[in-house]
Amino acid sequence: MLLLGIDLGTSSIKVSVIDADSQHCIASAQYPETEADIISLHSGWAEQSPDQWWENVKQAILSCHAGGKYDPLSIAAIGIAYQMHGLVLVDKEQHVLRNSIIWCDSRAVEIGNKAFHDIGEEKCLSHLLNSPGNFTASKLAWVEQNEPAVYKKIDKVMLPGDFIAMKMTGASTTTISAMSEGIFWDFQQNRISKDIISYFGFDHTLFPSLSPVFSIHGHLKDTVASRLSLKPNIPVSYKAGDQPNNALSLNVLQPGEVAATAGTSGVIYGVCDELGYDPQSRINSFAHVNYEINKPRIGVLLCINGTGIFNRWMKNMAGSNHTYEGLNEMAAKLPVGAEGLMSLPFGNGAERMLNNQIIGGHFHNLDFNIHTVGHMVRAVQEGIAFSFRYGLDIMRENGIHPNVIRVSKANLFLSDVFTRSFAGVNNVAIEFYEGDGSFGAAIGAGIGAGIYKNAEAASQKRKPTGTVRPEGVQQYDELYGQWKELLNDQLKTVNKTDTLTFSLS
Repeated sequence: MLLLGIDLGTSSIKVSVIDADSQHCIASAQYPETEADIISLHSGWAEQSPDQWWENVKQAILSCHAGGKYDPLSIAAIGIAYQMHGLVLVDKEQHVLRNSIIWCDSRAVEIGNKAFHDIGEEKCLSHLLNSPGNFTASKLAWVEQNEPAVYKKIDKVMLPGDFIAMKMTGASTTTISAMSEGIFWDFQQNRISKDIISYFGFDHTLFPSLSPVFSIHGHLKDTVASRLSLKPNIPVSYKAGDQPNNALSLNVLQPGEVAATAGTSGVIYGVCDELGYDPQSRINSFAHVNYEINKPRIGVLLCINGTGIFNRWMKNMAGSNHTYEGLNEMAAKLPVGAEGLMSLPFGNGAERMLNNQIIGGHFHNLDFNIHTVGHMVRAVQEGIAFSFRYGLDIMRENGIHPNVIRVSKANLFLSDVFTRSFAGVNNVAIEFYEGDGSFGAAIGAGIGAGIYKNAEAASQKRKPTGTVRPEGVQQYDELYGQWKELLNDQLKTVNKTDTLTFSLS
């Protein structure tokens, strides 16, 4: 019996087909092969086309079939992981009304901040576990205020994974986990938030019906099955945001367990069993994939927008003759600290852990006589690792103290420089696991379809494939102190500029 997992990422769609019994990945593919663009019509905006996502999903599945390693008709269930917090709007005919406003878009920050103040900060944090910030609810409010003609046509508001499931099945559903990541869910009242609905003036009918994460979200339409050479009527039996799904793939399900990713954005994701929140809302709390009202499992998420996208920018600046592998090798030959060169990786919109400030990306101490492309690559990856330390310190303030962090051997964790910098500056061991987001989505599909008894049973075969232990902790700690001073100086500069702009207006 086979399971199909779909991972709707920012850069591409990846799909995997796994054997349900052995949990061995039989085949995988991604589409497009080059990284997908982010549409940015104005500074701080970030959009992608949901219809293009769907085309890419179909192409990725067909590419996976093309290898001839399995019989597509043996696929018994489909799971979907997706980039979190995106806003997808469809009309009564299930046609997309506008591009999706995706996770790293900053246009709704002020709308969310005003809602946070007007509803009440303590009420938001204790009920929503977050401020509205620039999450999905605030993005929807932005459309209501700025694109009223579009807003009037909305039949359903969706997260990206809800949309892909709808295209496959024709059914519109969502989950508590999805509603919580959109900042629509009231954890105290166990319902879609009356405060958010009332404050923004949203209609309850805009939201799809609620289903558990592990459940049947619809069955594959005949037309879609024919196009994709799949068996008609197989279930889409799992939908989850990419970070909760990544945690599932890494067997991070119980309180105290922690996962990390370093793709386009960087995330540390820990699980707890209390409805806690950061008083400054610099980190975020959402319903985990195994959340139950009577048995809460909360995913505490620290997100850094400017991680892999900074590394990709560096590769692009280095020129087309350089590969990631080659650049990593160049950086690895240089000493820790990149001979004084440092970077701040915050050039991808408002950073929540910096109180939603936009400070941009920076290099510091660049010496034209010393520093090479390799130094810049090393400084980029160390700067990203230092930003993880900044975020993990916030998580430690909120009661999460990992000794081990579980990751997949992917993206920035393919770089020895980044991996050792991450372990050293955070003083934690890193455990590697096989699998990725599409693998987790396939496992989730098996749980939702009843092929596995539950998430815990599905994860019994998951064992680490390797460990990197922290080294050079004191040296990294000293470098981090210097890096943090640079960050604080930049934050002061931004705050001073904002104050001057306000005073002159």
